[in-house]
Amino acid sequence: MELPFSKAIRSAGQLPPPTPEETVRSDGLAQHVREEIASAGGSIDFARFMELALYAPGLGYYRGGMQKFGAQGDFVTAPELSPLFARCIARQCQQVLEHLGNGDIVEVGAGSGALAVALLRELDAQHALPEKYHILETSADLQQRQSVLIAQEIPNLLTRVRWLQTLPEDGIRGLVLANELLDALPVHRFSVDQRSIQQLYVAWDGKGFVWHDKPADKALQERIAPLRLPPDYTSEVNFHAEAWIKSMAHCLKAGVMLLFDYGFPRAEFYHPQRCVGTLMCHYRHRNHPDPLLLIGLQDITAHIDFTAIAEAGVTNDLSLLGYASQAAFLLSTGITEFATAADHTDTKQHVEIVQQVNKLTSPAEMGELYKVIALGREVDLPLDGFTLQDRRARL
Repeated sequence: MELPFSKAIRSAGQLPPPTPEETVRSDGLAQHVREEIASAGGSIDFARFMELALYAPGLGYYRGGMQKFGAQGDFVTAPELSPLFARCIARQCQQVLEHLGNGDIVEVGAGSGALAVALLRELDAQHALPEKYHILETSADLQQRQSVLIAQEIPNLLTRVRWLQTLPEDGIRGLVLANELLDALPVHRFSVDQRSIQQLYVAWDGKGFVWHDKPADKALQERIAPLRLPPDYTSEVNFHAEAWIKSMAHCLKAGVMLLFDYGFPRAEFYHPQRCVGTLMCHYRHRNHPDPLLLIGLQDITAHIDFTAIAEAGVTNDLSLLGYASQAAFLLSTGITEFATAADHTDTKQHVEIVQQVNKLTSPAEMGELYKVIALGREVDLPLDGFTLQDRRARL
């Protein structure tokens, strides 16, 4: 099965070529995937393909040691764009920690470490540091990069940071933070034809990876059938994200989970006009929709169905505390106040800050597509980040 957009991108040839070293590593991962495909009888479901492409030990995109974040990588996230993002989150953390009588912060998938640095710096300035700042990071390469950055930028706070490979055995009391984590979890892909729902698999045709389809499994059928999607419709379901919420819910004794990502409520996610889904790949600041190319060298993401995230939280005894656009959250937690307080005599810095605020909050940039959802336990106060907007009713 060759999806239309895959054929288009293959013929476009507009992506920059990988280096010889990158080609060797990509070929090594491709061989590993081909062997698993052969062992599975000729194909693997796309979720497994995506998992290997991103997380195969030593070879996957997030395990291979390449620069991923910032101008020299493949994409820029909000923490790399501006420290104002973290300063706003710090205000929300401060409110929750005060309510709980202090506690810990657990950041899951900390990327470059930029969020941790700016967040801890702001909390330190406000005399509101958590007892511990845990970073749950399974990539040894990223953990090393984070450690170096934190030691360089805030050496006085390095002893407060602890890296984890698994969730804390004694649970979490405080906050769980995740920025653009859920979108990188493996998704199942499906297509709807005139008669049935097909699940998308990946096979090898001797020249490259190709799409194959099979009847959807029970879980996928039960999720998609009630949506009554039109024929010729392709999209994704992120069961891994829902399982992640369940795991975090079981670990959260008291506190708040703040999750930032791009996505929509279910009614918008599966809108009839969004007929090719949301899957997207990022390679050297170029975006394209073909995950079967450049395996191990490009990021693969899918937008989030925030209704599914809310349902997963509530099903596992968490309270839905807020849902809003990133712009509304940042405005509620003082981004304009931080920007106004900057040194306006420095013209260059002032222009940069204005540009940062615009990028983070403009509906045409990150302000509307990116959302924040808050789930919690034993926290009954209105959260500051949802003062200007709370869209829970849309979920």
